[in-house]
Amino acid sequence: MSLSTTHSLAYPRVTTVGDFLALLKPRVMSLVVFTGLAGIVTAPGSLHPLTAFTALLCIAVAAGASGCLNMAYDSDIDRLMSRTATRPIPMGYVGRDEALTFGWTLSVASVAVMGLFVNFLAAGLLAFTIFFYVVVYTLGLKRRTPQNIVIGGLSGALPPAIGWAAVTGDLSLAPVLLVAIIFMWTPPHFWALSLWRSEDYARAGVPMLPVVKGKPHTRLQILLYTLVLVPLGVAPALLNIGGALYMASSVGLGLWFLWEAIATYRERDEIKEPAAHRLFGVSLLYLTALFASLIVEKAIGLSHLSLALWS
Repeated sequence: MSLSTTHSLAYPRVTTVGDFLALLKPRVMSLVVFTGLAGIVTAPGSLHPLTAFTALLCIAVAAGASGCLNMAYDSDIDRLMSRTATRPIPMGYVGRDEALTFGWTLSVASVAVMGLFVNFLAAGLLAFTIFFYVVVYTLGLKRRTPQNIVIGGLSGALPPAIGWAAVTGDLSLAPVLLVAIIFMWTPPHFWALSLWRSEDYARAGVPMLPVVKGKPHTRLQILLYTLVLVPLGVAPALLNIGGALYMASSVGLGLWFLWEAIATYRERDEIKEPAAHRLFGVSLLYLTALFASLIVEKAIGLSHLSLALWS
């Protein structure tokens, strides 16, 4: 009997609204909404505030629905990992079938509302994001290949393109570049986490890179991806998608990210993994700051500052 099962039997209680909210992975949802908002504000043109709110709400609900379905389909392995054992389904607060019904209902509703009140391209991208995260990543890749995070990361990278499509009804280089930044950011971010959670993944039979290839190989891959990510993160400023504030953020935080990736590559403490812990925190700050810079620049009218300011 797992620790979570023992706890739920010892302290039985009724299901609460908070349990269903926890199924939506609110911390992950907040980052998805943030990057989706960046796509909306950087896109040429404008949306009626109510339409923009609807688009963001649909992105948020779809992200939460995807997280809920992920928890439902992975509830068996969540019980085996200390990081996930206290989620609502392993604890017995919400049934797996209830979570599946809840998740799929929200998924269909979010796509339908996006299509009816925003546009069909944004709705199609939203549907593809849900499908990719739930079917391709959760059911197809997660338990079969150490490249699960690399390929599956596409689903978490798409919100800027969805936000952009909500405004313009089409796609261009700019949203694709923003998607590419998140896509390249995802492996070093999650591999940093997996370095100090490798025993959890091994216990659950999830073939994360440290489990399959070992920690030294994982550290090397983190460094290689970071070496690609840092100049890619600067590219929006070079293409006038971002301005001076974005340039400063992408260069400064990019160098910090690279510094911590090098420290992680050189890490020798395989028990506590302090460098990997730092890298994980810096990676969150990096992505948040980059997209916050785009939003702030748009809000104060700096989004079209020329790169000549840096010459």
